[in-house]
Amino acid sequence: MEPTSPLSSPPSSPRPSAQPSLQTPRPASASSSAPTPGLDAPLPAHPAQIPGPAALPPLVLGSTSRYRRELLERLRLPFETASPEVDETPQPGEAPATLSERLALAKAREVAARHPNAVVIGSDQVAELDGQPIGKPGNHQRAAEQLRAMSGRAVIFHTAVAVLRPATGFERLQRAVVKVRFRDLSDAEIEAYLRAEQPYDCAGSAKCEALGIALLDAIESDDPTALIGLPLIATARLLREAGLDVLAALGRP
Repeated sequence: MEPTSPLSSPPSSPRPSAQPSLQTPRPASASSSAPTPGLDAPLPAHPAQIPGPAALPPLVLGSTSRYRRELLERLRLPFETASPEVDETPQPGEAPATLSERLALAKAREVAARHPNAVVIGSDQVAELDGQPIGKPGNHQRAAEQLRAMSGRAVIFHTAVAVLRPATGFERLQRAVVKVRFRDLSDAEIEAYLRAEQPYDCAGSAKCEALGIALLDAIESDDPTALIGLPLIATARLLREAGLDVLAALGRP
């Protein structure tokens, strides 16, 4: 056996293997470069803006009649008026219903040519007695003649309305028919009425919305304002079809 050197250390025992640590890992400090959820994460893309309601198209009434203007104001839509440059002379043998439709459409088309971005309303009214048109009297004598001719008779009022929207190609026409029965009128009653109301700018020489109602026995119609000059039920319907809904437009710019 080889002798051991006095300077030699005794052989060391093998070191036991490291035991797994039971200590919970310490969380990273605030200065850690790892991103903090909700703070360092990239922001989501900005959501798209929801567009508001589209602006209303301009509305133009192709008429200078104060009666039609006052009726259209009932629908609470902003509008302007324009005078249509149209010859209203009846064509030879033209029926009153056809005349009212032709003139309403002609008025709307003439105004639309000057307002291509607008919704345009045109209207015309023709009274009919014995198949013949009765126009606006214009003066006292002709008004008295009209009322004497209509006394005790039924008169048909044709009120046509046309709505155009050139930007979309929309063009529609409707006609409202009103049957008015006049009571038997004396010359004294006719004179008293004409002196009081002077309806010389009204077809048929009577204002049913005012004192003229005293001249009548009955009115038959499914669109009551047609007799005054503009059938609002038909007008509102055509405006909806043209893309201008009266109720949906309330409060919009």
